[in-house]
Amino acid sequence: MTFSLLGRCAATGQIGAAVSTSSIAVGSRVAFCAPGVGGVLTQHRTDPRLGPRGLDLLRSGCNAEETLAALVAGTPHAKWRQIGVLDATGLSAAYSGGRVKLEMSEAVAKDVVAVGNILSNHLVVAAMATTFQDTKGALAERLMRALEAGLAAGGEHGPVHSAALIVYGTESFPLVDLRVDWHDTPIVELRTLWQRYAPLVDDYVQRAIDPDNARAM
Repeated sequence: MTFSLLGRCAATGQIGAAVSTSSIAVGSRVAFCAPGVGGVLTQHRTDPRLGPRGLDLLRSGCNAEETLAALVAGTPHAKWRQIGVLDATGLSAAYSGGRVKLEMSEAVAKDVVAVGNILSNHLVVAAMATTFQDTKGALAERLMRALEAGLAAGGEHGPVHSAALIVYGTESFPLVDLRVDWHDTPIVELRTLWQRYAPLVDDYVQRAIDPDNARAM
């Protein structure tokens, strides 16, 4: 019962992800990103080991399709896995094993990949990908709106309880790493957190790289 997406900003090279699910603390298990490298989604009978493994493959020079093929071939339980990969050039790829429960779907396009399982209908994932492509502005906002669009299109086959939003720029630390670990309306709560955090993103980066000139907060 998870719907998620990876997105890339072609203008800045930022990579990020947004995800929501019915269980607790989804932000710790599904989305893995690295600056200048790309991102990996691993869900359904989730194996978080596939995230770091996929990032290592991307770092080694594999593109999104090659990384996905290696992940599928290298895990003995691929039939239970749903995986999305986005590389630093914007190439994307997705896989859903034969045991992934319906309604499940994938959307693959330039700079975005969205996947979902145990959804209320087949429109959810397409709504996320289309909204991401049609939305302008900061990558985090585009990802947030895409997640909201997935919920508005029907979301999961049941209520969601956790959600997460992550974005990497050029630094080793994330620009944005916001999580709602348990809430009756986690995507609404994530929106509130993002609105509070958005004005501070640049300040936290400056505190790290140029503390002498950082603004007092």
